[in-house]
Amino acid sequence: MLDIIKEEVKTVFERDPAARNLFEVLTSYPGLHALMLHRVAHFLWKKGDKSLARFISHINRTLTGIEIHPGATIGRRFFIDHGMGVVIGETTEIGDDVLLYQGVVLGGTSTEKRKRHPTIGNNVVIGAGAVVLGAITVGDNSRIGAGSVVIKPVPPCATVVGVPGRIVGETKREHIDLDHNRLPDPVADALRIIIEEQQKLEERLLTIENMEGLRCKIDDYFEQKKKELAKMFPVAAETKEGE
Repeated sequence: MLDIIKEEVKTVFERDPAARNLFEVLTSYPGLHALMLHRVAHFLWKKGDKSLARFISHINRTLTGIEIHPGATIGRRFFIDHGMGVVIGETTEIGDDVLLYQGVVLGGTSTEKRKRHPTIGNNVVIGAGAVVLGAITVGDNSRIGAGSVVIKPVPPCATVVGVPGRIVGETKREHIDLDHNRLPDPVADALRIIIEEQQKLEERLLTIENMEGLRCKIDDYFEQKKKELAKMFPVAAETKEGE
């Protein structure tokens, strides 16, 4: 048990650059406290003392703001960053080296007493506020973007964003990547394509207008609107500059 605690403390230092010393980690990290209490509750749950396991889980939720059902199976080097509002259901299975941020829900979609919560593979990162529902599998080395709602299985090495979640990329990484803010934005990409097509049409129309000596005042209005749109979706502009 002591070796497991040492490993989990080491994981905090590896995953959170804000961690400064051992005392701070042991006293001020609710994600670590929630995991240690869950280990105890899960042990009792497997031994058949389910009432006491649920009571410890309830105390865990009260102290940390993190709700982990004692029946959930969690692998090694698991880390919850910040953690407030995290909910992990009874039949959830989580692999090794998984990272969750605040507000993540690993929820069920059935009232039947069967497997009804997600199975999370190894080296998975799930961003803040993401929701994964049902008895689906999230493959190894995948990333779930913040605020996403995942209701379908996710293959290994995939990147998922949006509501409902859509696969927008792949990665072959085999280690935790904290830069989960650098995810593709399909909405911005679609807008970029529309703006590029619109620009081509405007250039063709301008050629015709110049030939005929025409110029509509409304063009200035649309030009201003285009500038406002570019400010609203800076990702699209950055993508275009990086091409």
